[in-house]
Amino acid sequence: MKIVLASDHAGVALKKEVIELLKDMGHEVEDLGPYNENPVDLSDFVYPAALKVAKKEADRGIFIDGVGYGSAMIANRVLGCDAVVCQDPFCASLSRQHNDSNVLCLGGKIIGPAIAMEIVRTWMTTDFLNEEKYIRRVKKVEAIAKKHLRPLDEI
Repeated sequence: MKIVLASDHAGVALKKEVIELLKDMGHEVEDLGPYNENPVDLSDFVYPAALKVAKKEADRGIFIDGVGYGSAMIANRVLGCDAVVCQDPFCASLSRQHNDSNVLCLGGKIIGPAIAMEIVRTWMTTDFLNEEKYIRRVKKVEAIAKKHLRPLDEI
């Protein structure tokens, strides 16, 4: 799978570790920055990464900031991104099984690297439960997004 990563300055250190894990798992990785811990604006990096996921230029995205919510807010404003914030492997599993999320957001200031690696490993290896009730629920969320967000080809 091709995974695009982005962060802000608070997520750079954890992002480096996540990249190594993903490579060890056999995934292709694209890091859109930043590459050091100098202060930056999160949206300058997460928005282009979210566009890559929405355009299917990447299969999934992993975005890391201080707590994860800023990244999720940005990504979820792009039609085609279904971003979740996960702080434990259980939530990572359910976000894939029940919601078919394609963007994982992590908080570099609130979780340590050991739990982050387990979250990423779980999220990357858990499949969507392709059952009627979950398909129905995901389609309802997609309908809401299509009603309120503009398709990329209209932007």
